[in-house]
This record gives sequence, structure tokens and C-alpha cells, in this order.
Amino acid sequence: MLHSDHTIGCDAHKHFSLFVVLGGSGDLVQRTRVGHVPGAIGAFLSQFPQGTPVALETVGNWYWIVDEIEEAGCIPLLAHAAKAKVMMGNVHKTDKLDAQGLATLLYLGKLPSVWIPPAEVRDERELPRTRMTFAKHRTMVKNRIHSTLAKYALSLDTASDIFAPKWRPELEATLQQLPDETGRCVLQQLQILDALTDHIKQLEDRILDRIQTTPTIQLVQTVPGPAKVLAIVIDREVGSIDRFSADKHFTSYCGLVPKLSASAGRAHYGRMVKQCNTYLKWAFIEAANVIVAHRDHPNWRRKYVVHLYESTRRRKGHSVAVGATARYLAESTYWVLKKSEPYREPPHWAPAGKRAPVSLSQEQARAQHGS
Repeated sequence: MLHSDHTIGCDAHKHFSLFVVLGGSGDLVQRTRVGHVPGAIGAFLSQFPQGTPVALETVGNWYWIVDEIEEAGCIPLLAHAAKAKVMMGNVHKTDKLDAQGLATLLYLGKLPSVWIPPAEVRDERELPRTRMTFAKHRTMVKNRIHSTLAKYALSLDTASDIFAPKWRPELEATLQQLPDETGRCVLQQLQILDALTDHIKQLEDRILDRIQTTPTIQLVQTVPGPAKVLAIVIDREVGSIDRFSADKHFTSYCGLVPKLSASAGRAHYGRMVKQCNTYLKWAFIEAANVIVAHRDHPNWRRKYVVHLYESTRRRKGHSVAVGATARYLAESTYWVLKKSEPYREPPHWAPAGKRAPVSLSQEQARAQHGS
């Protein structure tokens, strides 16, 4: 049990939060509804002793609520919403039951809490997260243009990115062959693409200017794939690697493990799990795609990650191979951060006589290579 004069549960909504306060013996002391106006939550919590714990679910507007809890001298604890609901076991769902359930789990010391990044990190995260959103939109626009060209059997005589500056004149000339309205729509999409590219460049410049290189970012960059910006995304989303007791827990948090359904001795592995940190999942898949794009370069051909991708692709196709590569990168990232050592190629893959420390243990690397 949590030894404190009070334990508080908060069920937050868009316009108000319901607080349930339990006493030192776990009895209900107070139930109060607080409107979402600046300073109201802080004013309510200021009546309790410094260090009073407050449990809050991972709702969309928790940033400012956590700020007010901290300003009041209380300790915010962010509950894993799905796990907390299962543990509460309520048949009915009401604000009172949810708030009291959180307070009770907190009082019993069983609250399934998640890491709350410091305010500065929460703020800095918005830079790479916004860049990721813009990058997704850019990809959607590119795919739509590719689809439109394919409808009319049009293409450029290149295997590289047709949206690169050097191909722009030829691309615009190709658009002249489209019907009038279709061509006009594609030109507008190109304008949006240019604007997105410009905004992404501005964000990248700001990221590099605002977020200073740290030893952990440098370690992440030693793993094949993540360049400076992706390494910053990974570093800011991970926080402290000590939050994870094993590499399998980290890869699961990143959403890079398949969903498992097992019964009567039979196991079925499905698609990657969806309940995860979507930003880390995107970052490692992007890093895997970087490897795929550069795999024919002489500097990359001898790397283990290229071998892993190509051997998996031959057996299970491109998509599964990218996922397997992304998972390997996540595992490697876990170990370089855990050991505070730069990434090294697995021992079984290093040239004869040049065995070196690696991010994965020898047994893990061999097991992964054989899977």
C-alpha cells in the first residue's frame, strides 16, 4: 500500500475533472468536480500536503493538468488507461467509479503507471512529432500523384525519386499530357508538396538548433539507419532506457512485435501490435527504409542489417522484412543505450579475427540470425 495522508484519483474530461480523495486508511474523504479553467485544479490541490500523489489517466489533455498538479506541489502519476480499467473491474462506467478506482489502485500501490517526461522534453517532442506528421502528409501527396500518373500510363524514365529537384522540369512536362482538370489538380498537389517540404526543412533546422547533441543521441546514431533527426526522435521518445527491463519489453513498447494468439499448443502470429508508442514505431520503420534504400551501396552491402532484410524478404516479402529490420534496430538501440557502448556488427557477422563487442549479446544475435 502507498503510505500517504491522502491518495487522489482524477477522471479528466474535456471541460471538467472529477477528483476523488481517499484518506490514510483508504476511506472516501472527498469527491469534487473541478472546472477546466486556468488555475482551478492547482487551487483545489493546494489544500493537500506537498508530495500527495494524484492518479490521472492518459487522456489527450493531460499535459496542462500534470503541470497544475506539479505546481500545487503534488506528484502526478499517469495511469495506463486500458490496464487500469481491467484492474478496476467495474461492470458499470461512471465518472465516480473511474476516479475512485484510480485512487484505490494508487492507495493499494497497484496503479499501472507510465513515464511522464519532464515539461521541457514534452515541449521539445512537438518539433519531431510535427515533422513526422508533415512527412506522412508529404508521402500521401506523393502517392496520390504517382497514382494519378499511373491512371494515364505516364511515368518518368528513372528509378529514383521523381520529386527530386533535378527531375522537376521533366515531371512538369509529363503533367502536360494529363487531361486539363486532372493536370490542374496535380499542379496544386505539387504546390502543397513544395510547401510541406519547406516546412519540414524549417522544422529540421529548428530541431538541430534547439536540441543539443547528447551522449545518448550519439549512441543511437551508431546504430545503422537513424541519422541525426531520427536519433533525436528516438532519444526524446525513449527518455530513460532504464524504464525497460529487457529488449523484448522495449520492442513491444515500440510496436515492433507481432500480435500473438495462442491456444491448445498452437500459436498464431499476426500483424504488429497497434497499442504502442507510434512515434518510436515510425522512427524505427523509417530507419529500416533508409537501409532498404541504400542497400546496394558498397558501404552498406557488407552490413548485417542488409543481409537480415534481404534474407527475410526472400522468404516473407518486403513488408515483413522491413518490420524485421526495424525490430533489429530497436533491439540494437536498447542494448547500445543499456550498455552505453556504440553499436558493433554481431560477432558471427564480423570478419574473421575482428570480433568486437556488440549491441546484442552473442547468444541473442545468433538466435536472431537463425530465426
